[in-house]
Amino acid sequence: MHLLVHLLATDDDTTTRIGFVTSRAVGNAVHRNLVKRRLREIAHELLDTIPTGWLIVVRAKPNAARATYAELRREVRSAVLGRTESKRAS
Repeated sequence: MHLLVHLLATDDDTTTRIGFVTSRAVGNAVHRNLVKRRLREIAHELLDTIPTGWLIVVRAKPNAARATYAELRREVRSAVLGRTESKRAS
C-alpha cells in the first residue's frame, strides 16, 4: 500500500472535493511533486465516475515515490470507487 484514502460523505450534493497530502517522508521536492502530479491526474480521470457529495483526502505514504502510475491509479480507484458506490445506491 502506497496510499491512505479518507472519505467523508457530506450533505452537499453539488460537489466532490479531493485533496492530497505528501509529507517530506515521501522524498525530496521532486519526488513529492511527481506523486502529487500523478495523483491529480488520477483524480481528474475519476471525477466523472465519483458521485457528488464527497470529501476525499489521499495521503501518500513514504514508499509512494517508488510506485508506478498504474499502481497509484489502481489503489486510488479501488479505495474511492468501492466506497462511493454505497452512497449512490442509497
